[in-house]
Amino acid sequence: MSGVSLRPWNRIPIQECGEPLLELPAALLRLEPHPYAALGAPYGREGSPFRLRSGVITRLLEAEARLQRQQPAWRLAIFDAWRPVAVQRYMVEHAIQQECRRAGVDRRQASPARERLIAEVGRFWAPPSEDPSTPPPHSTGAAVDLTLADRKGQELAMGSPIDTIGAVSEPDHFLRRAERLREGPERLACLEWHRRRTTLRGAMLAAGFFQHPREWWHYSWGDQLWAWGSGAGAARYGRAPEPG
Repeated sequence: MSGVSLRPWNRIPIQECGEPLLELPAALLRLEPHPYAALGAPYGREGSPFRLRSGVITRLLEAEARLQRQQPAWRLAIFDAWRPVAVQRYMVEHAIQQECRRAGVDRRQASPARERLIAEVGRFWAPPSEDPSTPPPHSTGAAVDLTLADRKGQELAMGSPIDTIGAVSEPDHFLRRAERLREGPERLACLEWHRRRTTLRGAMLAAGFFQHPREWWHYSWGDQLWAWGSGAGAARYGRAPEPG
């Protein structure tokens, strides 16, 4: 697809360890209904987005425990986990259509504006590659999109929704914005959003995860992105076998 290129971490070799995809345990809060399934994304009859590799689940539970020791009133809230390549392809196209609609650009008509929007979407959504050497992170069962919630399961405001296209999604965006503001309600809000993002990051990094450099919500362990960021010689997980 034009405007989308592979990432630097796609050069990392994969040494598949064979861990299974497992359903997330009840101890981890799921945000339901699942947003992509609700749109009609093609998971298939046996597909469940709330699956991860067993080793990733172990670390996610560790992150949950670390978070609650620091902030007993907060918990992790899982937005999305395993994603087959067909769903990745569906959601990339959905994101492009959304951005074109928002900007008043015709998705069907070639234009510089359309290509710019496709390229911007490509900065956030991984290419739906079928090549086993360059799997989209979520297709491996190693990546998870998540946020914070209170004890009642209500999401905390993080400054921007998951999947927002743009600089506002960068992990330290609100710290930089706060530094440009004078004292006042807007600056306090920015600092609080940054504190929440930092708290989430602290719990996840302490459990061994690596954060996507452009997305405050995306973390992985064992995939090519993790190997690239952590200095590992190879990824542990390639594209996971799809059920059925």
